[in-house]
Amino acid sequence: MSNDEYVDADTDVVDGVAKPSVRAALSRDRIVGAAVDFIDEEGLPGLTMRRLGQRLGVEAMSLYRYVPSREDLLDAVVEHVMAEMEADPDVVDSPVNGWQDFLQRLAHAVRRMGIAHPKVFPLVASRPLEAPWLRPPLRNVSWVERFLNALLEEGFDDDGAVGAYRAFSSFLLGHLLLEVAIHGADVGPLDTLEEDNHDRDLSEYPTVARLRPSLSEDQSAIEFEDALEELLRRLELIRNGTV
Repeated sequence: MSNDEYVDADTDVVDGVAKPSVRAALSRDRIVGAAVDFIDEEGLPGLTMRRLGQRLGVEAMSLYRYVPSREDLLDAVVEHVMAEMEADPDVVDSPVNGWQDFLQRLAHAVRRMGIAHPKVFPLVASRPLEAPWLRPPLRNVSWVERFLNALLEEGFDDDGAVGAYRAFSSFLLGHLLLEVAIHGADVGPLDTLEEDNHDRDLSEYPTVARLRPSLSEDQSAIEFEDALEELLRRLELIRNGTV
């Protein structure tokens, strides 16, 4: 390992350049963590491999041993912040106090992640990590598997579980994109990727695999109308003073 593949474990950053004192080995986790910190502080548009290398006190070329490209780095950033939800003590893997409680806990966990990393959240909203036909912000296959199984256990049929997933993700995405924008996130245009045809092995996620055709359907127009009708019904209740 070359000398520039070590970074300061207790780094001081002066004018965007790391000043080494105690040297620590460079690693993918350290690079990804530094990228998350960079985006949190300075925003996504300014992130380059050169500037990230400066922050870590190494040449940009040293980073490519661990992150082959900027695209790979951005995907890893999304994985990193989504992993924070796994450690959220309020999240449960399956309903313990009903499906409403399960969804409330999950929604608040996603919101906490978004508010903790508002400038990262647009990446969560736009990058198809594991399955481009899944919807943000729950594009992680394991989270979708848990979501669907939880609702099926609580009496939803297949169509109901998929519909709930669509409505839940639309609610979260719409609300949180507006909220993180208030916190300085650049939400447009989103950094989208072309959908590829590579099929991930879903053998460990049988429910997602079985319901993939339904999950892949584009029902945006129907969902918009349903959401609008629901909004109008609620506004009518407000108008009549009944809520």
